[in-house]
Amino acid sequence: MTYLNDLNEMNALVRVHDWQGISGDAAARMAWQNRFRTGIDIARYTARIVRADMTAYDRDPAAFTQSLGCWHGFIAQQKIISIKKHFGSTARKYIYLSGWMVAALRSEFGPLPDQSMHEKTSVPALIEEIYTFLRQADARELGMLFRDLDKARAQGDRASERRLVDAIEVHESHVVPIIADIDAGFGNAEATYLLAKKMIQAGACALQIENQVSDEKQCGHQDGKVTVPHEDFIAKIRACRYAFLELGVEDGLIVARTDSLGAGLTKQIAYSRAPGDLGDQYNGFLECESVTPDTAEDGDVLIMRGGQLQRPKRLASNLYQFRPGTGEDRCVLDCITALRNGADLLWIETEKPHIPQIAGMMDRVRKVVPNAKLVYNNSPSFNWTLSFRQQVFDAWAGEGRDVSAYERDALMSVIYDASDLAREADDRIRTFQRDAAARAGIFHHLITLPTYHTAALSTDQLARDYFGDAGMLGYVAGVQRREIREGIACVRHQNMAGSDLGDDHKEYFAGDAALKAGGAHNTMNQFA
Repeated sequence: MTYLNDLNEMNALVRVHDWQGISGDAAARMAWQNRFRTGIDIARYTARIVRADMTAYDRDPAAFTQSLGCWHGFIAQQKIISIKKHFGSTARKYIYLSGWMVAALRSEFGPLPDQSMHEKTSVPALIEEIYTFLRQADARELGMLFRDLDKARAQGDRASERRLVDAIEVHESHVVPIIADIDAGFGNAEATYLLAKKMIQAGACALQIENQVSDEKQCGHQDGKVTVPHEDFIAKIRACRYAFLELGVEDGLIVARTDSLGAGLTKQIAYSRAPGDLGDQYNGFLECESVTPDTAEDGDVLIMRGGQLQRPKRLASNLYQFRPGTGEDRCVLDCITALRNGADLLWIETEKPHIPQIAGMMDRVRKVVPNAKLVYNNSPSFNWTLSFRQQVFDAWAGEGRDVSAYERDALMSVIYDASDLAREADDRIRTFQRDAAARAGIFHHLITLPTYHTAALSTDQLARDYFGDAGMLGYVAGVQRREIREGIACVRHQNMAGSDLGDDHKEYFAGDAALKAGGAHNTMNQFA
């Protein structure tokens, strides 16, 4: 589909029906400004983008992809507008939809912890909202190009007319892939399938699902996580795949997240059909003690392991405990199993951003699945400054360098900010994504909650200045003046909210009789 094709088709349609007052040009513009008709259209389009990006990454790990988590359609829209402004293209730039932020910011119950207590339909609702704003960004940007085209034609400027038609024809959409968090599926496999369909119908091309127990779900960076046996998780991965296939999104992607590194508990003992199968491997990680029929007690749950009767350690919560130190082994098995059963990408939730640790697990996975790729959470739950300063400290100490000027546990202190150690740590943070993509198989880097923190920070600064001595200057100098000088699109907030688009439509519908808002007395003209 192209704009010129739409133009020819609409003009032909108007001629056939001899519709008076209907402009084929206007109809083509409206069609091109809203080229995605349904969420399924978006899911198919964006899935192809991710698949192509995965192929490019396999050829060159420098071609990794990135995203920022967004909790509102406007935030997502402004992010993509900014990316196009600064980089000229949205290539390899996605949006992440965080279940944490949905729970904390979008639940009708009010702010909630990341424990899958929010309404499950709030996730597809946010996907739909984000794509509504991104499609509106397309309409706005194309609308401005159409206005410039009309001006060029009115002035007889054929060179500008050709240039603008070409720009309209190759216009890059603001619609980019969303990786959407389905948490642990909000119930059993059937519930996961139903929710997956809703999310895909809203436009999601990639679903991220984790191997925690749905009704015990915790944030990946908190304690108390409880995992499920592999067969349970595989059933939910299959449910997501069937949802994609049913809806005709054959390229849809599943991101399988394992929380096993930080999860020491399971709710159930896996069913095993034969020694060495998945159930047996899962049970092999359980912390057990040997018993005999004489030492077994009432209420014990017993398993046979290696010809010995054993009692898994069961807590008062009725949960079973894994052996300490088995987290990495369980993560590797989780990853291999997920990829063999329909997942496309992996997510290992770690406790720190440490490339050797991540790479060590991925090396083991890639021995079995050579093209395995990670989606990695560059989490705000990490203290990046302290972590990387300590990594540099440890590296220097291991090299025999003098670190006596530094106190390892106090490296967050401002007194170290100008030090050589701090500068090297910052340089490692700056290159972390590139280095991890090359060494640890990370195809996609995301930050789950960045816009939660930026909204809080910018609001704090405005409140401090506006309600303080600066008064109105707090807004003017801290916000508006910077918007104007840095070319922030929403400084013309009426235009961003669709006022000019509305004027265009009024003219299409009513011609010269249209009462338009964008006249000489519109105060937005001060920002033209």
